Amino acid sequence: MPILDESTLEFFSRSPEQTRRVGARLGSLLQAGHTLCLNGDLGAGKTTLVQGIAQGWGSPDPVTSPTFVLVNHYRRADGQQIAHLDAYRLSDALEAEDLDLEYLLENGPLIVEWPLRVLSALPNTHIWIDLQHISEQQRMLLIKPVGSAYKNIVLQLRKQIFSELS
Repeated sequence: MPILDESTLEFFSRSPEQTRRVGARLGSLLQAGHTLCLNGDLGAGKTTLVQGIAQGWGSPDPVTSPTFVLVNHYRRADGQQIAHLDAYRLSDALEAEDLDLEYLLENGPLIVEWPLRVLSALPNTHIWIDLQHISEQQRMLLIKPVGSAYKNIVLQLRKQIFSELS
């Protein structure tokens, strides 16, 4: 078991609804240019988490896994949009670069599923989220800021989540 530092958040979700609520709180803290990397096996809860992130960020659009289209966009009223990239079908980082990630980041946050496949194409700083399937309803989320710019977001998220639980 890794020793967690003060800016890493470990959270055990007991239901898809709870995973969406954590996502909504995280989504409310995001701005254009922010990158989230979601790492986890099939069925770990990545799309469920993104549903909450998009809702908390302010998009009424339905969220689905972008496996076959590579990138889904979820818009909000001010014209910004979250880009939701599924790198599972990409063979390498060069294919990700062809998607013009800089342009996507200018217009809103970028969420990347299967980030290890394209890591060298992604910004060096981001929030890394490991999702692990524990049981039919339970998931473990390990949320870690990579770079000081993201540390405050994770600390704010921790404060929001644990004030809700107490």
